[in-house]
Amino acid sequence: MSEEKPRIWPGQPQPLGATWDGNGVNFALFSEHAERVELCLFDPSGKQEIERIVMPERTGLVWHAYLPHVGPELLYGYRVHGPYAPQEGHRFNPNKLLLDPYTKSIFGELQWSDAMFGYCVGDKEEDLSFDDSDSAEDMLRSRVIDGSFDWEGDAPPAIPWHETVIYELHVKGFTKLRPDVPQYIRGTYAALGTEPAIAYLKELGITAVELLPIHAYINDRHLKDQGLTNYWGYNSIGFFAPSPEYASSDAVTEFKAAVKALHAAGIEVILDVVYNHTGEGNHLGPTLCFRGIDNSAYYRLVHDDLRHYMDYTGTGNTLDMRHPQVLQLIMDSLRYWVQEMHVDGFRFDLTATLGREEHEFDQYGAFFDIIQQDPVLSRVKLIAEPWDLGEGGYQVGNFPPGWAEWNDKFRDTVRDYWRGKGDLISELATRLTGSADLFYSNGRSPCSSINFITAHDGFTLHDLVSYNREYNSANQEGDPDGEGEDENRSWNCGAEGPCDDPQILALRERQKRNFLATLFLSAGVPMLLAGDEFGRSQRGNSNPYCQDNEISWLNWELGEKDSQLLEFTRHLIRIRKSHPAFRRRHFFRGQPVNSPGTKDIYWLNPDGLEMSQEEWDTTFARALGVLITGSGLPDVDRQGERLKDDDFLLFLNAHHDDVPFTIPDIAGIASWNLLVNTFIPDVPASSRSWDPGTECAVGGYSLVLFHHQRDES
Repeated sequence: MSEEKPRIWPGQPQPLGATWDGNGVNFALFSEHAERVELCLFDPSGKQEIERIVMPERTGLVWHAYLPHVGPELLYGYRVHGPYAPQEGHRFNPNKLLLDPYTKSIFGELQWSDAMFGYCVGDKEEDLSFDDSDSAEDMLRSRVIDGSFDWEGDAPPAIPWHETVIYELHVKGFTKLRPDVPQYIRGTYAALGTEPAIAYLKELGITAVELLPIHAYINDRHLKDQGLTNYWGYNSIGFFAPSPEYASSDAVTEFKAAVKALHAAGIEVILDVVYNHTGEGNHLGPTLCFRGIDNSAYYRLVHDDLRHYMDYTGTGNTLDMRHPQVLQLIMDSLRYWVQEMHVDGFRFDLTATLGREEHEFDQYGAFFDIIQQDPVLSRVKLIAEPWDLGEGGYQVGNFPPGWAEWNDKFRDTVRDYWRGKGDLISELATRLTGSADLFYSNGRSPCSSINFITAHDGFTLHDLVSYNREYNSANQEGDPDGEGEDENRSWNCGAEGPCDDPQILALRERQKRNFLATLFLSAGVPMLLAGDEFGRSQRGNSNPYCQDNEISWLNWELGEKDSQLLEFTRHLIRIRKSHPAFRRRHFFRGQPVNSPGTKDIYWLNPDGLEMSQEEWDTTFARALGVLITGSGLPDVDRQGERLKDDDFLLFLNAHHDDVPFTIPDIAGIASWNLLVNTFIPDVPASSRSWDPGTECAVGGYSLVLFHHQRDES
């Protein structure tokens, strides 16, 4: 008589997570300090726990088991036994059902209750006594997936950095109100991959979408209690699972289909990722995953008070990048999104935190070293938000070669200049030409600078020119209307908020065009916030992280001014994409490059003469001219041929009055044609030729761009 095979096999310690092999599922969970791990299985509804299995094997620090004859869609979670000793850094509590850190799919919706917390809610903070209520009824479930998908030969567009135009968008907000997308999928991954959405991006000239976080996240309890949500998603709880919030069906398949459709249109997909902290919050936060699996391994704890967390992020906790298992988790997650989900790059939230070793930031730290050596991750686009909230956290310009960075110095300088602040033309010149002061010394290029005027965090472009104060009362965080702290470098152009004064409205539209023109005509990689191209407003809310409503969603009902601004933005992007002079891969030298006696760039005063040192130091100066010679490009194309381009003449005037600029007699250029004039709402159609010595009146708060087409012969 043959023995019956056991239902539970030992399985393998790798790969971590739940892996279906066609015959069964291997489960593997890291926990350094656990004493016992139980695998909990649920019925298809997720409501009933049907079996609890003690993980039979531990190899190294990984607990594992194999279940034959089960497969995709199986719902599961973990209960982890070990010491509950907050003063020693341990928060084990087997009464709390836990997500798998490697889960590829999350099922259900978190229902907040006191049972979600490992300690007795209501205790004094110094007590944090053990809570024995079971959290399973209200908790999320992990789900086994079948990762197969027909990519149909999908390949990454591989857009070079210097040809990249980034569009930062929220998956839901981008299409939630878009009328030409089927209503039942609006606000989803599927909607992002529809023909109308992609056609809009293509017509605008976008080469890459940067998606606000789509990792599975949780809504904070206090937000739910107030009828709000964590709309932006910077509260990750699953680093492998796309959020089901943005799916009309299966999130994994739907996201892959959207990526495939975007790739087919030549558009890259960049994910905004949050690896610096998790949604479990501070020492009073819930026990949902990492805290209950191995708190002292996953999180950075205060070394002399292990109940508390080091908080470099402003969210209550910080993942411990010094621990090899945390590094493996993040690297495994990044590779998964590249290899299995086909994304093209990442923007890392609060990246300075990821580079902290014992305390200080280190650009040669383990996180950066591992990525540089990784054959997958070293080849995708890597963008740092180069700061965090801890001491020494501001690190703009200090990231390793191969990384691009959000350049807030570009943002701040351009904002200050166009609101008329003096003593800035030298700083402005540095930002227009790629911020060599930040990136040149360690062998990086202008493409290391991600230039932006606005981003999800802060005012939209319309609100930047319409409000001096913040109006965040909808967030229910205590600040009444108009009392928010003003760090926006905004200017309302003479009236606060909505107004009907035609002169103020005209100035605001002009300022929008100034900001957009400066963005797309500067060296570096431009990033456009979704909706800025047609003047989207958030009603003065500078931090709508919790506003899943019309404050945050793009309104596609465009008025005349909105449509004019949209066409103007398309015009600017067409200019940029047509001319390598604005897509430089090397910094300007200010000296002859290819043509003897002709510099690659000239800085001009309004008289059409080169700027003197005294003029650079003039604090009241607000007008600047720039001549870029197309013969001064040091770049070559992909076939090794030296690039040539037209010559461009740019005049900027941040005075309130007109400033007459004289067309310079420099570089042997006989005549110029107008390409851009931000003083007028329409794209210039003038065929007039402007000769050297001619005087051009540049309107108050406006910018003009001329171009001279070189004779290729």
